[in-house]
Amino acid sequence: MLEEELRQEIEKWTERLRKEIPRTSGESEKGKELMENIRAYEKDSSHFLEHGDLIKSFECLIWAWALLETGRGLGHLRRS
Repeated sequence: MLEEELRQEIEKWTERLRKEIPRTSGESEKGKELMENIRAYEKDSSHFLEHGDLIKSFECLIWAWALLETGRGLGHLRRS
């Protein structure tokens, strides 16, 4: 039961992240670097999900969202 809930959360937040990534651009060199890392964490999350490691998959999503929100808050990323 807990496993299925976690899988659903991963799928929900992955879908949201995949919608946000194309809408977000780097406003500085640091912003461009952040976007590379966000994409890498999203890719890693998918890899771990495919291999059944739900905890690592979710952790990667958390990192991606943290970088996205922090980058926006500091002005390195802009949502278009």
